[in-house]
Amino acid sequence: MSVHAGSPAFKRINRAMVFGGFSTFALLYCVQPLMPLMAREFALTPAQSSLSLSVSTAALAISLVLSSILSDRIGRTPMMVGAMLGGAILTLACAFAHTYPQLLVLRALLGVALGGMPSIAMAYLGEEIEPTSLGLSMGLYIGGSAFGGMLGRVLTSVISDFYSWRFALAGIGAAGLYAAWEFRRSLPPSQNFRQGQRGLAALMAGVRQHLADPGLPWLFALAFLLMGCFVSLYNFIGFRMLGSEFGWRQSGVGMLSGMYLLGIFSSVWAGRLADRLGRRNVLWMVMAVMLSGLLLTLAGSPWLIVPGIGLFTFGFFASHSVASSWVGRRAQEPKALASAIYLLFYYLGSSVVGSVAGILWSAAGWAGVVGLLGSILALSFLIGLRLRGLAPLTPTVFTPVA
Repeated sequence: MSVHAGSPAFKRINRAMVFGGFSTFALLYCVQPLMPLMAREFALTPAQSSLSLSVSTAALAISLVLSSILSDRIGRTPMMVGAMLGGAILTLACAFAHTYPQLLVLRALLGVALGGMPSIAMAYLGEEIEPTSLGLSMGLYIGGSAFGGMLGRVLTSVISDFYSWRFALAGIGAAGLYAAWEFRRSLPPSQNFRQGQRGLAALMAGVRQHLADPGLPWLFALAFLLMGCFVSLYNFIGFRMLGSEFGWRQSGVGMLSGMYLLGIFSSVWAGRLADRLGRRNVLWMVMAVMLSGLLLTLAGSPWLIVPGIGLFTFGFFASHSVASSWVGRRAQEPKALASAIYLLFYYLGSSVVGSVAGILWSAAGWAGVVGLLGSILALSFLIGLRLRGLAPLTPTVFTPVA
């Protein structure tokens, strides 16, 4: 029986998912505002310092599919709890890394550990929440992610400004341990989970089924493009604001992550709006907001740059909320695999586009970064318009291969 909005189980699930989203994004992205500090301490270029995030997101992308297979055997809840606990412990270990290669190894292991959270959470919600309430629930999960991304960045920036980046990572790791405990305490057991049989043949059959759908591959492409843009902007805006043009302090750059509060609002708002008006009618509009915010960051005044980052952040989280809930609504069994593929592209975009943006930052400065991201968002906008004509889903039956 599916959980409906307003029920006690619905409230417990959403409370747990807020903690889950918080922990995943806080642990994963807490190094982002610390990149300039690491670049100075380890004598790195901006592109090299961005590897502290890129190795995590690349490892996470690979881990997602394997985690989805494992969760079909052992259940959703054990996978998610283990992911949150492992990520917190590895973040604590990062605070004691002596060299940059050691830090990169720990961050890669962090990505592997966290692979057991995002796609499994999306699959859990798709299985447990009734379709008419899924947009709201997914929006709350993404809102928790936005809050975690914001608080992780702000806290590490402020703490590192007064102490050190190592002390900052230790604090985030401790917060991750608490979030794991709250998640385990709040999440109700799965009611609609059915143990699956997943071998390589079943995995490939599931992948082929999802890629054959006329809508899902476009949503996977959007995940790659939009997340790549979002991470790239926050990767390198700090270098710009800390530079001679503006001369901001580290804590000031960290406060830019306060824009994530807009993401918390926009993800829930977009989820509700999509439930009411339809995802195909909302997605392209919120991506246009994201593009307009990006163009504002070309200005030479913080009075325009900061609102531009706000619009960009608002549009990204709204877009992600709509697209991810659309995957949950459209995907047939195996649903966890569809969520894993979506997030595989999501985090690959973070690694690939984030690395390319670093090269353009070194070659052409902020204008080069905006040129790349603007082109990607224009392509995303065209995909959003194409999805408006997507035919309604025709249910199919998936038979696992033993």
